[in-house]
Amino acid sequence: MTTNYPAIPDDFPREPAKGAVGGYQPKVLLRRAGDRLISGLTDEELFKRYEACEDLVQQLASYVRRQRAESQSQSLFDTLSRIEIDATRKVTSGQWDISPAEITWTMKRVRELLAEKLKADGTPGMPET
Repeated sequence: MTTNYPAIPDDFPREPAKGAVGGYQPKVLLRRAGDRLISGLTDEELFKRYEACEDLVQQLASYVRRQRAESQSQSLFDTLSRIEIDATRKVTSGQWDISPAEITWTMKRVRELLAEKLKADGTPGMPET
């Protein structure tokens, strides 16, 4: 039985399976998923990772908007930079189960959402990072 998942954006990271096998000859890293041997994530696993990242995008975008409403003294660029540093620190320390490529995608997506909101509000665009 196959499940149809909503389309995952083409730019969402699809990282190869991680692992190592000792020995001289090259090896292919596979794992059993149901009755198949696969390399990488199943469609369901990829969708769950995408869904988690998209949820984080929405939370971070809301957080940035609240921070901006409370403190107009800090620029949007500075707010985003600080949040990206904090998020990256949580990923590298193992607090969040998100890959470095996924946090990069997540922050890019947060910037896109905020740019859309600024454009809709008629506010001048934000700087590129």
